[in-house]
Amino acid sequence: MRALVISGGGSKGAFGGGVAQYLMEEMGYTYDLFIGTSTGSLLISHLALGKIQKIKEAYTSVTQASIFSNCPFNIKKDKWGQEQIGINHWSVLRSFLKGRKTFGESQSLRNLIGELLTPEEFETLKESHKDIVVTVSNLSLHETEYKSINDVSYEDFCDWIWISCNYVPFMSLVQKEGCEYADGGFGSMVPIKEAVDRGATEIDVIILETEVTHYNSLPSKNVFSLITNLHSFMIDRVEKQNITIGKFAASHKNVIINLYYTPIVLTTNSLVFNKKNMTKWWKSGFQYAASKNRELNEIRD
Repeated sequence: MRALVISGGGSKGAFGGGVAQYLMEEMGYTYDLFIGTSTGSLLISHLALGKIQKIKEAYTSVTQASIFSNCPFNIKKDKWGQEQIGINHWSVLRSFLKGRKTFGESQSLRNLIGELLTPEEFETLKESHKDIVVTVSNLSLHETEYKSINDVSYEDFCDWIWISCNYVPFMSLVQKEGCEYADGGFGSMVPIKEAVDRGATEIDVIILETEVTHYNSLPSKNVFSLITNLHSFMIDRVEKQNITIGKFAASHKNVIINLYYTPIVLTTNSLVFNKKNMTKWWKSGFQYAASKNRELNEIRD
């Protein structure tokens, strides 16, 4: 059984989409199991449906307004052209006055998910042999949970996809089934082990970070940039641990793992959704997968 695993990574999901497109359209790979975390969870349903152009159009046209119903920060460019986030004091104040627990809200993303994945498409997936699984973090129980399309209703599945992407405290904290939930990346950034546990014998893993550590964050300019840098540090640790554990679990069951990292640092802030950049990243993901597979073929020959 072949599985596709796509990590979290915010706007960098566009790169992952390009890699997946090459693997499915050019290499002809078919998958029985799709597992995604955060932005990966947004991709997998349409990849499983074979509707790659539909999800590509969504990723290459998305804006901040497509994600945030109340965006807590402003985007500014420094003198070197790097994008920095500044505090949108009015938006944050409005959230606090409404009694919200987070700086911003992402109801716009939940609406977008409902528009992109129709009830008919959901039923098509449920009737197929494929399993589509999204990763969420249960903050109340301190547990990582995996939600399969086979176990939930349409509305619940859309909720779980949304929850998997909610990068608190900048996005919505969701109360569901008596617990508080947030971005799946807080618990499992690269759910390789889950794919192994579900019976995969070969796994293609798209990791939206560089394999070698680079200078990934700009110096903190305010409390928001400090929080994003701190989150990035913690999630980077989670990611490396996930990969190590996944490789260990795979080795004991003779599971083949193919890893696809980003070759360069795409952005220092994955909460910035820039159409031009994301269009470029999708194309570069496709090209990177092509070059990597050419290299592998040359080695085999």
